[in-house]
Amino acid sequence: MINFKDLAKEYKTPLYVYDLDYMSSQYSELKEAFKGRKSLLAYAVKANSNLSIVKHFADLGSGADCVSIGEVRRAFLAGVPHYKIIFSGVGKSDDEIREAIESDILYINVESEAELGRVELIAKELNRVCRISIRVNPNIDPKTHPYISTGLHDNKFGVDINSAKRMYIFANNSAHLDPVGIHFHIGSQLTELGPIRESAEIVADLVRSLSTIKIDLKFFDIGGGLGVQYKNEVTIKPYDYAQAILGTLNALDMTIVCEPGRFLTANAGYFLTKVLYEKHNGQKRFVVVDGAMNDLIRPSLYNAYHKIEAITESKEVETLADVVGPVCESGDFLAKNYSLPKLEHNDLLVVHSAGAYGFGMGSNYNTRGRSAEIAIKGGVVKVIRKRESFEDLIALEREFLN
Repeated sequence: MINFKDLAKEYKTPLYVYDLDYMSSQYSELKEAFKGRKSLLAYAVKANSNLSIVKHFADLGSGADCVSIGEVRRAFLAGVPHYKIIFSGVGKSDDEIREAIESDILYINVESEAELGRVELIAKELNRVCRISIRVNPNIDPKTHPYISTGLHDNKFGVDINSAKRMYIFANNSAHLDPVGIHFHIGSQLTELGPIRESAEIVADLVRSLSTIKIDLKFFDIGGGLGVQYKNEVTIKPYDYAQAILGTLNALDMTIVCEPGRFLTANAGYFLTKVLYEKHNGQKRFVVVDGAMNDLIRPSLYNAYHKIEAITESKEVETLADVVGPVCESGDFLAKNYSLPKLEHNDLLVVHSAGAYGFGMGSNYNTRGRSAEIAIKGGVVKVIRKRESFEDLIALEREFLN
């Protein structure tokens, strides 16, 4: 049981707290689900890119799914082997592509015909052969929030089936491209199995079609997106998820690549924030806290729900309140119309399910330093990122001040 009150007292607030043992358990459960086939779990670094978190998964045997060259560098620093690193993302620059090729990572996930042309050109300049996978957009509705939907033609990700075929033929005929994989990812926070199975069937059929023209792929990359419970979602069991994918791969001898992020980290993380005071505008109640949208933007960005636990001595009946921060924006809130008891100065609020897309999406808006991050493993607490100071914030500006 985590003693949030003691942690807040020692490390101050706002504060991110991560349970590494929970992350290990989630990783093991997902890896076990695919035990019947060759598989690679490549942690989606974007979910929580702290070096200690990436290293924790690397130590468990994980690879890394990266969407910038910065994330690729983080993966290397954290000890992820080059042959377990995947570079994805829609808008890779020439410099990023060049560094990825020179780093000899497992493969680059290509998202367009134009990008494939740039990859080939740069590989030719380097006199190298670049392993690639192509991200296929199966045009399946993932039934998730539109901001995290990625598998429809309306989304910017991937290419349609016909484009993918052309790209594979082009890559197969190139002296500088080696098509080794196929990739799809229809969205994040997926809680329905049907769209996942349907997408896998479409992509597996494409693999079979390619094999008839002697393009034999080695990696079947199913992306990530497995949903977690924030409130009352009915989530997919890893075993059922794996069976749905594997059931589409009859006669295909391929390594399954899975890119989990949220599933591994979301419910292992907590955001601690202290109450500054309460205020009332007429009948409207506000709980003003020291954490803000620059610390945890998901509620403002997605209207996302996070369970909030009040650690207080108050015994009063709960009433509805907006939990708001100090940032000078009306969109600065952690919850709206949330039932809470009367709160006093320095009472603690614990925001649950904050381990994914929390700190990593933070900013320094309003010249606010980002919070510290701590991790707990086997009951031992460790600081894994110190709190930003004002000097940290201005370090890249000070020398230009006239």
